[in-house]
Amino acid sequence: MSDKKRTEIAELGEFGLIDHLTEGFQPKNKSTLKGVGDDAAVIAAGRDDAVVVTTDTLLEGIDFDLTYFPLKHLGYKAVTVGVSDVLAMNAKPEQITISLGVSSKMSVEALKDLYEGIEFACSELGVDLVGGDTSASMTGLVINITAVGRAKRKAIAYRSGAQFNDLICLTGNLGAAYMGLQLLEREKRVLRDVENPEPQFGGYEYLLQRYLKPRARKDIIDALAEEKIVPTSMIDISDGLASEVLQICKSSKCGARIYLDRIPIAKQTTALAEEMHLDPVVAALNGGEEYELMFTVPLAMQEQVMRLGLVDIIGHITRETTGAYLVTPDGSDIKLRAQGFKE
Repeated sequence: MSDKKRTEIAELGEFGLIDHLTEGFQPKNKSTLKGVGDDAAVIAAGRDDAVVVTTDTLLEGIDFDLTYFPLKHLGYKAVTVGVSDVLAMNAKPEQITISLGVSSKMSVEALKDLYEGIEFACSELGVDLVGGDTSASMTGLVINITAVGRAKRKAIAYRSGAQFNDLICLTGNLGAAYMGLQLLEREKRVLRDVENPEPQFGGYEYLLQRYLKPRARKDIIDALAEEKIVPTSMIDISDGLASEVLQICKSSKCGARIYLDRIPIAKQTTALAEEMHLDPVVAALNGGEEYELMFTVPLAMQEQVMRLGLVDIIGHITRETTGAYLVTPDGSDIKLRAQGFKE
């Protein structure tokens, strides 16, 4: 009988597991400028340019439920998920590949709907679909998306570049996608045994749109380039604000202060949260799937950033020894925690 110790994944957390599995992989090629540990890998493409590459997998039953997820919306969202990581590097997305694991329950017409959503997103973002793969699946629909982009090397924003006293900036509002998911799950439960279900979404259509069809914020990258603003660090909001702040702190070896009253939360998010006896702040901090962008800039750029009219300044970077905290209106500090990080 083997005495080899079994370590449960929960002991390490998602991000600890990634670190553990990849710690032995060091770049062997000079063209690899950045490997594991950011939103995308960075590969040299000439003296001044770089290509960024990222991949994501979406699993039926884990990442989406086809009971209520229209396939056109799913195709659109899959592109958003991949392209958002390219944008988080301050790069321009250019190509994607899509690979599918398809179960026997899927029809040709259903897959055509999926690809219509993919095509619409590609057209909207100016991205080319250039390849992929299709295989059979025994466990439902699987979607893998690889996204490729390009940027000047000096313009790339890594997670590791945040500096002391930098401002923490955020696009859009948070918590809406999470509350959209809660609404869909509630109606699914209520109407489970109803023959002709008629879900009640009145007044909350915005929340559904934020979950089912999130937009990749290419407009932000374009606006930053126009204003000649190069963030010191950047990340997209896929796992919730708390998780992304902790990622920046980990990579940049810094601390952070986020101010509760500066976190933008839509009225519909707050209204549904109250109706469902949930905390909208928890939705904003830990909900995720927003695909907004969070980035840091030097304090001297405050006026320049505010002129964009597209972002909120929600906090600032502190010394690593001070940790990462949420500051409440009464001045209390609450330590930021997030799923995937070992306590």
